[in-house]
Amino acid sequence: MKTTGVIIARFQTPYLHQGHTYLIDEIKAKHNKVVVLLGVTPVKGSRRNPFDFYTREKLLKQYAPELVVLPLSDHPSDVAWSQQIDSLLGSAFPQEHFVLYGSRNSFAPYYSGHLQVELLPELGEHSATAIRDVNADKVLDSSDFRMGINYAYQNVYPKVYATVDIAVLRNGQVLLGKKHNAANWRFPGGFTDPTDDSFEAAAARELQEECGELVTEAMQYVGTARIDDWRYRNETDKIITTLYKTAYISGEAKANDDIAEVAWFDLEMLNKISITPEHKPLVNMLLKNLNII
Repeated sequence: MKTTGVIIARFQTPYLHQGHTYLIDEIKAKHNKVVVLLGVTPVKGSRRNPFDFYTREKLLKQYAPELVVLPLSDHPSDVAWSQQIDSLLGSAFPQEHFVLYGSRNSFAPYYSGHLQVELLPELGEHSATAIRDVNADKVLDSSDFRMGINYAYQNVYPKVYATVDIAVLRNGQVLLGKKHNAANWRFPGGFTDPTDDSFEAAAARELQEECGELVTEAMQYVGTARIDDWRYRNETDKIITTLYKTAYISGEAKANDDIAEVAWFDLEMLNKISITPEHKPLVNMLLKNLNII
């Protein structure tokens, strides 16, 4: 019985590079039937995996319409992932024999199933990651390009942007800041960053960035709230912030980054000063936490 050639890859690229076409052509020359198992991530739209299954399926079939393309879900366990490959091929094409093809840097080191694996020599230093990076800021003047942007944004999960806000306390006072060209006071804070180890670390970083080299005690959780930020008011995506309190130890508060002015205010006066509307729920949250109201 003749065997079916199987390519296991991601093809996360806007176009097939020479390494891709070489791989497909080599396997087509060895087998009359070729199946492509396309890796599919549970993350819906990301820089590493910007193209969904359907987009990559069309890309492959445009080059070689006779290819059979199937989705292969990612799995945290290499053993379970390998079993999934064997089961998927066995159930889709019973009684067929398969050879899995890859290169030195392919799926092969992670596969522990029962099917035959054959490694092909790599052709050059081609990289889909490099293609994505080089073209990341390339704008094309075509309706297809604009439709692609629309498709991408319509097919991602709604996002919650995580922010942190900080109440620095000192002898019955709290430190507030005022942004450039703004009339109202607010807690210092900002967006968390993927490099932050925790929300507490993000809060400490934001405090240093906006209020200078203050020394404080550890951040203490107060609560969370959805913020009615004007930038996201008409968007599906929203902001949810985590409010922390911390006791001041030493240092001089100095306005930095996007904060133009900082000042200390008596806690009892917080409901009487001009607080930015989106932070008023945070003021009430803090005062309740401190048993002031």
